[in-house]
Amino acid sequence: DQDDHEWRAPTATDVRSPCPGLNTLANHGYLPRNGKNLSIPMMLDAALEGFNVGPDAIIQAAKFGLLSGDAPTTLDLNALALHNLIEHDASLSRGDFALGDNLHFNETIFTTLVNSNPGVDYYNASSAGMVQDQRLAISLATNPNITNTGKEFDVRTRESGLYLSVMGNPLTGVAPKKFVQIFFREERMPIAEGWKRPDVTITANTLDPIQNIIFFLSNWTATQQCEDLVLGP
Repeated sequence: DQDDHEWRAPTATDVRSPCPGLNTLANHGYLPRNGKNLSIPMMLDAALEGFNVGPDAIIQAAKFGLLSGDAPTTLDLNALALHNLIEHDASLSRGDFALGDNLHFNETIFTTLVNSNPGVDYYNASSAGMVQDQRLAISLATNPNITNTGKEFDVRTRESGLYLSVMGNPLTGVAPKKFVQIFFREERMPIAEGWKRPDVTITANTLDPIQNIIFFLSNWTATQQCEDLVLGP
């Protein structure tokens, strides 16, 4: 029933995360609208039903997310603001933790993405890579406490691949600017503007070629190292 998935702004007692994707799923009722007590199966089911994002594209992030709180099998969305777990510096739409608010949307920061790929009405993997490069340069220049390891870069690159795939064509990574901007600013599925849930399931395999372009054009180098982590079998 589509009425169950109409967009509703969060109330004062609802909680949200630094992730526009999870927030959008909660705002449309694919996740509990209060944003609380979410299990990994709930998040995987919501991503598939709402965005046609397959489990293998987000399972590692979901597993990390459980570490954000003390409950053994669930999390609250606002707990995902815990710095350096999944949340990271040089975000596309949030401030760095050391500089203030890393939870709520920040239009000034989002301007870098908004203004990218000038002259056309879409974003793509090339523009996404250049935005990552620019956002990191700004954070490196303004945040003496930045965390910039391979882990953060991998998370940032997966996020970029996801916003292009979810709001655009998962096979090309081309996404209309108006859809991407509504997604970030309003945390809303731009259905009224013509967006449709992708027909192709978004998987690690569909994301790989898009992320390879983003990786190359991010021009990334680590400024510090992290310990190796075993993330799965």
